Parts: sequence; structure tokens; C-alpha cells
Amino acid sequence: MSNGDIFFGEMIGTAILILFGAGVCAAVTLRFSKARAAGWVVIAFGWGFGVLAGAYTAAPLSGGHLNPAVTFGIAIDTGVWEKVWIYVLGQMAGAMIGAVLAYLVYFAQFRANVRQTGTTEGTLDEPLPTLGIFSTIPEIRNPVANLVTEILATIALVLPLLALVGNNRHVEGIGIGLVPGAEGIYGSGIAILLVALLVVGIGLSLGGPTGYAINPARDLGPRIIHSVLPIPNKGGSDWGYSWIPVVGPLIGGVLGGLIYNAAF
Repeated sequence: MSNGDIFFGEMIGTAILILFGAGVCAAVTLRFSKARAAGWVVIAFGWGFGVLAGAYTAAPLSGGHLNPAVTFGIAIDTGVWEKVWIYVLGQMAGAMIGAVLAYLVYFAQFRANVRQTGTTEGTLDEPLPTLGIFSTIPEIRNPVANLVTEILATIALVLPLLALVGNNRHVEGIGIGLVPGAEGIYGSGIAILLVALLVVGIGLSLGGPTGYAINPARDLGPRIIHSVLPIPNKGGSDWGYSWIPVVGPLIGGVLGGLIYNAAF
């Protein structure tokens, strides 16, 4: 894989992931959406389908990591670090692009979030919070507990993923995404589907406390976009919390890789 293939594959795949993920959060949250109040199960499946679509798209180009925590876990497993920075740059760029695309899809709903001064556009009700559409917000703000949740949830992603795709290293023509010439981490479409279902399961089982970032790019990229988008009465971007969904998943990705190396 060339550096360009890696960057563009991760950028496109992560943009699709965030388009689906932020899109389902907007659909469930915003007024005048047909899916409003559809609930947490819908959100979990929306993110899972985002992983499915993004990874399928990116796999032929970059391996379809879509997540710096996954990239770090794979690097720990393989010992190959030279391409990591390209993966992470592509993932961050894609996350920001995907957040902008989701905003454009729900542009009218964001504008109707609250009535604009001097116009008849929007609702007279109090504005709905918008940060949770783009990034994670803990239900109980406890930095230690929130960090532990993100670490454990990310281990629950990276360790099964490595176990699922680990045998692909022994199949001719199939690598795990960081080795030059490798064609992807999955080896088959079934593996991508299983990883997507794994993400759904993490959301349903472990997502309640923090909203399960389990992906630094997924949280930080859209948070940056939220801070600059012209969303009416959008509120703050909660930068005081923003380090937890970055540091926690990175630690979890590294620990997942170390556990896989030690156990398998």
C-alpha cells in the first residue's frame, strides 16, 4: 500500500463512518427528524452500520482501520510503526469531513433547533444540545471512571478484532494493514460484518456511561468541527472533557495489542 492509498482510504472510510454515526445521532436528537427519540438501540446500530460501510470502502486501499486505537493495537501486534502517522492523519481528516457532511444532511433541522432572532425560522422552544450529535458526553462526569470505561470498552474492541483477523497474516496476500503490500486486515467481508456487530454490541453493553468513543478520531475530529460550525445556540464543545475520549481509547488500543501478543 502506498502512503497515498493509506491516507485516502482511511479518510474516505472514516468520513463514511462519521457520516453514519453523527447522522444517526442527529436523526434521533433533532426536532423535525422522522427518527426523533428512536432511542439508544437505533444509535448503536447506526454506528455499527457506519463501521460496516466505512470499513468495506476503505479495506482495499488502507485495510480499513478507521480508528487510531485499532491502528495502535495492530502496530503493537506487528511491531510495524512507520505508517501509523499516515493512518492517523487520514482518520482525523475523514472524521472532520464526515462531521461536516452530517451537518449538511441535517442542515434544516439544525437551523430549526431554535428560532433565529428577527426571523420566523425555527421553533420557539429551548434549543436542543448539539454536542452529543458530534462527540461523546459522559452521563456522570467522573474523570477516573470515564477514563476506565473508555479504556475497557476499547480493549473490548481491539482484542476481539485482533483475534478475529490474526490468522489473516498467515494467508498469502493478506496482511493486517501496516505491512507494505498488505491488502487489508479482514481478509473477507464476513470479518468486516463481525467487527461491525462487535461495535454494536459494545454500544449496547458498554456505551451507557460515556457514549463509547472507543476511537480518538471519532470524538476529536467532530468536536473540532462542532466548535466552528455556525449552529444556532449550539452551546460549548466541552474541551475540558475532550482528552478522555482521546487518551482512554489510545491506552485501550495499546493494552489490547499487548494482551493479544501475550495470550496468542
